[in-house]
Amino acid sequence: MTDVLSLLHAPLGVKGSGRVRYGAAMALWRDGQISAEVLETYRVAAAHDARDPLTDLADRGLPLPPAVARQTPLRQLYQAARAYVLALDHPGAEEVRAGLPADPGAERAVPPSPNAVADRWLADALAPLARTHPDLAAAIAAATPLLEWITYDAYPRARIGEAFATGHAYASIRGGDAPFAARDFDLGLFLIAPHTLYRDHHHAAPELYAPLTGPHGWRFGTGRPLIVKPAHQPVWNPPLQPHLTKVGAVPFLCLFVWTRDVDQIAEVIPADDWPDLESLHLG
Repeated sequence: MTDVLSLLHAPLGVKGSGRVRYGAAMALWRDGQISAEVLETYRVAAAHDARDPLTDLADRGLPLPPAVARQTPLRQLYQAARAYVLALDHPGAEEVRAGLPADPGAERAVPPSPNAVADRWLADALAPLARTHPDLAAAIAAATPLLEWITYDAYPRARIGEAFATGHAYASIRGGDAPFAARDFDLGLFLIAPHTLYRDHHHAAPELYAPLTGPHGWRFGTGRPLIVKPAHQPVWNPPLQPHLTKVGAVPFLCLFVWTRDVDQIAEVIPADDWPDLESLHLG
């Protein structure tokens, strides 16, 4: 039943999602959990992937499916993030999919923590995302107060740079200490202030960046040229691949996935051109 409930809440606007929701509603109708009138609403909405059957049900005065009450903001965020990430094409797609089940399991409370970076920059990052992916942006905004936003402090500050050390935050969605538990896996959100340089570094964990904003600059080895990439173009980093990110005028916001070795510490890789990249403004 948990898979059926996940499918019933397939994100709006994704190609084929209307038929997916109707198929899940059909299963609930066969089990006697929804009426024929509710099922008919899902059937009509199935032809339009962006049409929300819950709105149609409310307009017709029909009851919401029982599953709706169990869809918390954190669970809605997980489902929206999972749908976005699984639609991306990159070399690590199978590794990522293996760690993102349709049902993430029981939800657990984490201590929400006010974070100056998230408070200052998250809304600015969500504004452009809301124009292209409104449901994902809304899910992030609704769940943000329930997440533990952390400014990572394991890098030596002199090596990672003051701007990054004080200008970033992340929040896990599925992982060791996240709202949805996972062993040696991490799905989360990562935010960096505008024009910040995330200096060259590497780590043992294979990593997917799914940038939700852009453009931003990237390079994959010291001394290599900066490559400017738009929003929604995935970046896959195999284990120990050097990588650097130069944030543009819009705050950097991404979904990230580490598929294993998540407890291994990342290390900074020295480079002599950081001052030039620090002063560079993209856009």
